[in-house]
Amino acid sequence: MMNTLLMIQTDMAAAGSEMMSPEPTGISMKFIDLALKGGWIMIPIIALSFIGVYIFIDRYLAIKRAGKFDTGLMEKVKAYITAGKMDAAIALCRSNDNPASRMIEKGISRIGRPLNDVNAAIENVGNLEIQKLEKGLPVLASVAGGAPMLGFLGTVLGMIQAFYDMANAGNNIDVTLLSTGIYQAMVTTVAGLIVGIIAYFAYNILVSNVEKVVYKMEATTSEFMDLLYEPA
Repeated sequence: MMNTLLMIQTDMAAAGSEMMSPEPTGISMKFIDLALKGGWIMIPIIALSFIGVYIFIDRYLAIKRAGKFDTGLMEKVKAYITAGKMDAAIALCRSNDNPASRMIEKGISRIGRPLNDVNAAIENVGNLEIQKLEKGLPVLASVAGGAPMLGFLGTVLGMIQAFYDMANAGNNIDVTLLSTGIYQAMVTTVAGLIVGIIAYFAYNILVSNVEKVVYKMEATTSEFMDLLYEPA
């Protein structure tokens, strides 16, 4: 009797373990297949993702190069200017490929003119350099705002497609019939939000880095103008 009970308990435990861990169905979907479910609206969303990645990498590297500044540059420039070696000071600035050095170079070339003219010339160069650094950022901001909007457009189009299929099916409505429209609605929404969120964070990272470079440019300009205001 005990052996029979043990056999029954063993069989029940085995059956329970089989129910708790069902075999996988083997159904899977590749990314490209999932993207195709989103319909034609996925084309501009994917295009925006590539544009956003390109702009971020290009601007990030450019801003990083612009932020490299020789901390001892102003001391060397001051020594050259004090010694009257203007050409050497300009050559030193040209050897440093960054916005701050180009601003100082313009200021050195204007030495001898009124200080207001020197300051204005430096500010003009600084504005041009900032515009170079911010090149592409408005496009990246448009990607951050436009991608989710395209995703929502795909959602609306998908729901329209689903309701259209329902209307044509009459009483023969099933889940398979509605899958095309629902897939388009969901896939485009997710894709648009992913691209938009990543572009949004990328844009703010670049803006923050530009502000750091601008701070260095302003600090260098202030130091150079203080040098010119010093009594001879």
